[in-house]
Order: sequence, then structure tokens, then C-alpha cells
Amino acid sequence: MSHYHHGNLRNALIVAAADLIAERGSSDFSMIDASRRAGVSSAAPYRHFKDKDALLQAVCQVSFMALSEATDAAAAKCNAGTVEHIIALGHAYIKFVMDHPEFYDLMWGEHGIRAMETDSVELNSSGFYTLVESVQAICKEKGIESCDAIPLASKLWALVHGLSSLALNNHLEKLVPGADAYALLESSAYTFLAGLQSEH
Repeated sequence: MSHYHHGNLRNALIVAAADLIAERGSSDFSMIDASRRAGVSSAAPYRHFKDKDALLQAVCQVSFMALSEATDAAAAKCNAGTVEHIIALGHAYIKFVMDHPEFYDLMWGEHGIRAMETDSVELNSSGFYTLVESVQAICKEKGIESCDAIPLASKLWALVHGLSSLALNNHLEKLVPGADAYALLESSAYTFLAGLQSEH
């Protein structure tokens, strides 16, 4: 049986739970399964998590942080105030979802909502406010003074999230054979932002 310092036990259990989710493709595991995977006693998890829901919420917190890191890294490679910047954010979002499908439902379900309400998860955990800043930069670059970035970013975020969901469940291919989520994102982003400029 492994021995963990107080601070490491919590992280070890989160990693154990995430590994189980990745292997099984769902959160169908018990606290005993998680404790065994972490190499601790069956009672040990309850020092940090009152129940499995609390553990899953912690997994969501880590997952959102990973998503935020992925979108921020992609955005850093492009100049702010460009369509390419927004497309890079969208590409990173879709890629994260496609690379980690087993966490998608968990992150955007009840546990994910609760995770985003905690102090340990930043408001930008889904990359949304990075997108807002990108829209603001484009409006400034285009000289659009009456730009309300949050609702505009919400529309773009809904587009990316919807494409991710459709691609993940193979619905996109069924609806539009040969369709590519990344290509659709690019064309839609250019169309959306061209319309934004013409409206203002």
C-alpha cells in the first residue's frame, strides 16, 4: 500500500479517477476502484472527498484547466485581432474534445457545472473569455465602436461547441458526408466576422 503526504493524496486520487474514466470511457467506477488505483485504503479518499460526486467534480476542474491551457497555447501562436486567432481557439477546443471524448459529457454535465462554480476554476476555464478578448481585439482592429463582445463571442462559442459535439458523436458525417469540423469552423468564422463588419 502506497503512502502519500496529505497534499499528494488528493492529487493521486484525481489522477486515479481520470485514468479510470479514460480506460472505461465513462465515470462508471466506485470510490473503492479509485482508491485501489491510487494504492491507498478504501477509507483514504474520504479525507478529501465526501463522495464520488465530489471526486468527479475535482476531475472536471482539472479537465477545464487543461482545456484552458490548450486554447491559450493555441491563441499565443496567432496575432490578436485577427480571424486566425479566433480560428486557432476553435481548433484547439475541437481537438481537445476529440482527443478526450470520455471527459466531454462529464465536463458539460452536472459535475462540470458545479466545478465551474468553484473558486478553484477560473472563469476562463472553457476558453470563453479568451474568445471574448479576441472578439474585442477584432472590433478594435476593424474600427467597430458599437461592438458588444460577449454576445458575439457566445455565438462563436456555441458554433465551436456544437461542431465539437456533432463531430464527436459522428452526427456531422451523417448529416454532411465528408464534412470536416475544422474546415466548417474556418468558413463559418470568416462568414460570421465578415457579416459583423458589414453590419457596423
